[in-house]
Amino acid sequence: MEWFLQFNPIVQAGLAGVFTWLCTALGSSLVFFVKKVNVKLLDIMNGFAAGVMMAASYWSLLAPAIQHSENMGYGVWSFVPALVGFVTGGLFLRLIDIIVPHLHFGNKCDQAEGPDTALSSTALLFLAITIHNIPEGLSIGVAFGSLAFDPSSAALASAIALAIGIGLQNFPEGAALALPIRAEGTSAGRAFNLGQASALVEIVSAIIGAWLINQVYAILPYALAFAAGAMVFVCVEELIPSSQSHDNTDIATLAFIIGFAVMMTLDVALG
Repeated sequence: MEWFLQFNPIVQAGLAGVFTWLCTALGSSLVFFVKKVNVKLLDIMNGFAAGVMMAASYWSLLAPAIQHSENMGYGVWSFVPALVGFVTGGLFLRLIDIIVPHLHFGNKCDQAEGPDTALSSTALLFLAITIHNIPEGLSIGVAFGSLAFDPSSAALASAIALAIGIGLQNFPEGAALALPIRAEGTSAGRAFNLGQASALVEIVSAIIGAWLINQVYAILPYALAFAAGAMVFVCVEELIPSSQSHDNTDIATLAFIIGFAVMMTLDVALG
């Protein structure tokens, strides 16, 4: 861990982004061993991922946003940055959904969201996951960027816990993208490349998030809450409905609870 601590927060955020990308690549690598999509397994994976993201949204993002607001002297108005950032984050993802064509798992091309397009279902699935990886990268960047102003061991542990949690949910996310693409007849190599490439945006957005926080400390609570709102939007709009769209609702719900418990434990125990 010593080698990691010697870097500045922006570099740390980039390295954390690389870690979450590697987790996505590992999940995508399942296409080399499995060709047929196991719907039950995908539902479990989506449920688990949603649980992790929902827990991270509160313990790693919203609660720290309110704490930072209190430290900045907002007093009884400490909820305002969290409220504004949270709502703005959700609206931002909604806007992206409107202007970028994409396709949710299990849907056909004629059910694609966003503007009309001639893109293939493979490209639309890739765009959907890439869009939803942006807030994950931002949340990592904001968490590590805040260390420039709060270098305590608790803050570092919380940022690391967030990166680990997102990495855990990126493994099933990578598989959930690559396996359906493989099932459509695409080669294993191409399905893997598309799966892992969808998380490259996390590295970029993590670095951007950390850099922004280092430039303007005042936006920290807003940025934390913004990432939380965007992540909750992804959970409610994509992951949870996908996990509940088949006959595996009970086990997918249990997977959600397990994912939530794992992330909660990581954040509270480490942070």
